[in-house]
Amino acid sequence: MKLKQWPPLNVLRGFEAAARLGSFHKAAEALHLTQSAISQQIRSLEEMLGQPLFLRQGRGVTLTDAGADLLITTTGVLQQLAVGLKRLDQYQKPNQVILHTSQDLARYWLVPRLPALHRHHPEIDLWIVTDNQPPDMGNETVDLALHADLEAQADCDLFGLYQDWLLPVATPAIARLPAQDRLPLHGEREMDWQRWLLQGGDGLGLKEEGFNFSDPALLLEAAIGGVGVALACELLARPAIEEGRLLPLSAHRVKGPEWRLLIHRESREMPHCRTLLNWLRQAF
Repeated sequence: MKLKQWPPLNVLRGFEAAARLGSFHKAAEALHLTQSAISQQIRSLEEMLGQPLFLRQGRGVTLTDAGADLLITTTGVLQQLAVGLKRLDQYQKPNQVILHTSQDLARYWLVPRLPALHRHHPEIDLWIVTDNQPPDMGNETVDLALHADLEAQADCDLFGLYQDWLLPVATPAIARLPAQDRLPLHGEREMDWQRWLLQGGDGLGLKEEGFNFSDPALLLEAAIGGVGVALACELLARPAIEEGRLLPLSAHRVKGPEWRLLIHRESREMPHCRTLLNWLRQAF
């Protein structure tokens, strides 16, 4: 059988209700239709499929084998559609603010501060989107973007929040090892050891072989896990240093990323976006 068109959604709803309730009359009541309308929907569906779906038994109906098979599919489709439609409610929350940020900043800086944000501003319904690549503010549904070294974008205001610094860190156990036995953990761009050396950083006597990471969050996690020595942003490593889980291996610092924030000018007119903007500027 090759269908020329899909059954209309209202016909499938009528079929599902009649099959579930075992009655065209009860299906009509449930869907606020007449019984003749349900009967017509079922007839049109049976004609479209070329086979009966119900056995009429007085005022009641039972499914044929084909009808029972179709009910499984129809029930799944309607339930999935209902869930998908319900999920759209999240896009209409009046207090929602969408913040786009990197995975490392979200994990090591933002998430630990969310309880404080909620205490001071419980009215903000914050949606955090993480991606290490900054968003296109003109083509993505984003109110604010918080990333390292963001560039200006059209119809957005740009704020510099914090100039970060880089330093070599390792666990106390790794720090106690001879320098030649410490494994270097290589990051990209400013977290590469060559850049550290070019900026006047200590050689630390590390060997060249080690592990390489494209994700700054994973790089820092590897250092905290005792894998080796990493260059880390001071802002993100600070909690682990204060807790004694990481130790700085040099008093020297080199300039790291500048954490910047973009806010769409339309979003800036929204009270909750302005509130979050001000909270972020004070939190750094």
